[in-house]
Amino acid sequence: MSRSCLAVILAAGDSTRMKSSMSKVLHPVASRPMIAHVMAAVASAGMTDAALVVGRDAERVAKAGSIDGISVQAFTQTERLGTGHAVLAAREAIAKGYDDILVAYGDVPLITATPFAAAREKLAEGADIVVIGFHTANPTGYGRLLVKDGELVAIREEKDATDEERKVTWCNSGLMAINGAKALSLLDSIGNNNAKGEYYLTDLVEIARAAGGKVVAVDAPEEELTGCNNRAELAYIESLWQKRRRHELMISGVSMIAPETVFLAYDTEIGQDALIEPNVVFGPGAKIDSGAVIHAFSHIEGAHVAAGASVGPFARLRPGADLSEGSKVGNFCEVKNAKVGEGAKVNHLTYVGDAVVGAHANLGAGTITCNYDGVNKHETRIGENAFVGSNSSLVAPVSIGDGAYIASGSVITEDVPANALAFGRARQETKPDRAAVIRERALALKKSRQKS
Repeated sequence: MSRSCLAVILAAGDSTRMKSSMSKVLHPVASRPMIAHVMAAVASAGMTDAALVVGRDAERVAKAGSIDGISVQAFTQTERLGTGHAVLAAREAIAKGYDDILVAYGDVPLITATPFAAAREKLAEGADIVVIGFHTANPTGYGRLLVKDGELVAIREEKDATDEERKVTWCNSGLMAINGAKALSLLDSIGNNNAKGEYYLTDLVEIARAAGGKVVAVDAPEEELTGCNNRAELAYIESLWQKRRRHELMISGVSMIAPETVFLAYDTEIGQDALIEPNVVFGPGAKIDSGAVIHAFSHIEGAHVAAGASVGPFARLRPGADLSEGSKVGNFCEVKNAKVGEGAKVNHLTYVGDAVVGAHANLGAGTITCNYDGVNKHETRIGENAFVGSNSSLVAPVSIGDGAYIASGSVITEDVPANALAFGRARQETKPDRAAVIRERALALKKSRQKS
């Protein structure tokens, strides 16, 4: 829209019901703070300016709410005197003269851009106040939106509602849009003549109407307006977010055998025709290309899996893992900060960290890149078509040349040239009948301990 807009995000609550050592809005949904989800929706609605009203953990909340595309200014609410008072904490920003002022909450992480856009359209059509509401089958406890001739005439709290008004299922979400030219005068008109002595934003409906202004309401899905007050509600919101995102991915062409067991991060990218088996967890920064297969019980974070690659089952890809087309990371393997070349195989029970694995190389079971010396990390380079036998330890920094062959059970501490065969193990010795002697000695020791 060509109209300018300021989003005022209220995030100063003490959140005592969360029973937490940090602010409620910092708690994550899909590996992202709740406040960041709200700010992302604001950005998606085309708004570029936001006033963040903060209290507890002010610096951390402001940092979490700072996302690309949004200019954020933080304002501290030192007293808790109601929602109207909270909005006026951002007086300095509101006074800059925006066309639209949009009020949202930092603990409503499922919100999308659509309700914001709908509210702003009503402002553009001449409304002074636009309340965002939702329909629910269980309206108990919510303020009811009372509409007459297309205009909102009141928000009636349940304790004040008549029996007939309690039958209304259109409820107040708390989100609101205000005509920017009148915002400060309307907000300053809110009084605190009530039992709690607080300034309620909902009073703007009557104030604007009394001044001859137009007040309307727009509808939004109940799910998007779900707020969070405690850990149980946080878990419920997480489940709603996951369900919504899984559905979007499956509609886009991603296959999930048991979608309810797959957990995604806010930025997880999965391409068409990828297959995700049960019990897979994605942390932030995971990108899965078309046609890749993620087998059951794998955990992927900060990693890229290219087309046709296979991961797991029971594999872990940590940040910096980059699997090329057709490569394979098998069961009970871990890859961190490593490039795995096209068609390369990292087989079971293997750790690859701080490494480059060439195309079509094969790492046998139990291979370890020994990348850490207790102080610094070092790189291992494995050439194309190299073969590393099972139970080998590659002590970095070390380089294995193209086509080289590492004998099973080797500890490799020096570079291996291309096409060379390297042994890094002691020569086997066989002692006839020695096993019986060792066994008898062990049994005697066990018997002596039992007597004592």
